[in-house]
Amino acid sequence: MEYSTHELSRLAGISARTLRYYDQIGLLRPCRTTAAGYRFYGEKEVELLQQILFYRERGLELGIIQEIMCRPDFDILEALDSHLSALTQQKERLDTLIQTVKLTIATMKGESKMDDTMKFEAFKKHLVDKNEQAYGKEIREKYGDEEVNSYNQKILGLSEKEYEQFRELEAAIRNRLEDAVRSGIIPESEGGREVAFLHRDWLGYTWKKYSPKMHKGLAEMYVLDERFTDYYDKEVKGCADFLMRAVKCWIED
Repeated sequence: MEYSTHELSRLAGISARTLRYYDQIGLLRPCRTTAAGYRFYGEKEVELLQQILFYRERGLELGIIQEIMCRPDFDILEALDSHLSALTQQKERLDTLIQTVKLTIATMKGESKMDDTMKFEAFKKHLVDKNEQAYGKEIREKYGDEEVNSYNQKILGLSEKEYEQFRELEAAIRNRLEDAVRSGIIPESEGGREVAFLHRDWLGYTWKKYSPKMHKGLAEMYVLDERFTDYYDKEVKGCADFLMRAVKCWIED
């Protein structure tokens, strides 16, 4: 069965303009276009559009979706398994948040009791799940399951105060990096040393045992893996490279 642009837009709940834009950028081509310029979409295109909407629901940008779906080895069934896993994790997180809110309300009404650790359990679990989903495969291959599992347990075991300090230090590193790159200082400067040592302190909240060698290896991943690079370079380009060079310069084996 074939659908016109208008028919498919109604079926999928998106605008015809969006479908035309997907065609324009090469993300979703129609199976055929008439001499008059009318686009028609077949079964394959319908399946691909569903995948696009699944990826959008997961928060991926169009450029990333296009990169994934244009790979020669892209497999729809494998993609569906990935969606199911991600959405299941999202559901579990929302369930945990809902329970946390309910328990907080009950505690405030005097109907139950909730300790401070439980108040932040959902947020810590989300951080662990998010890291696993984004980087789990790579860091497990590089450092092993035992090391990664230990990292996850340390995150989950952080007290309210430790968790707050952990997130504040993470933000401080980002701010220092962005200021350093904007001001044009070099990683070998005193500013670079401060960033490298702050990053070392930040890792101390999650690593079972700190290792300068592992620290340098992780810093290299920040520039070799575009997902890590995008995290640090989100606001200012060059932050990931600055951090990597600062760590290599100032962290001694």
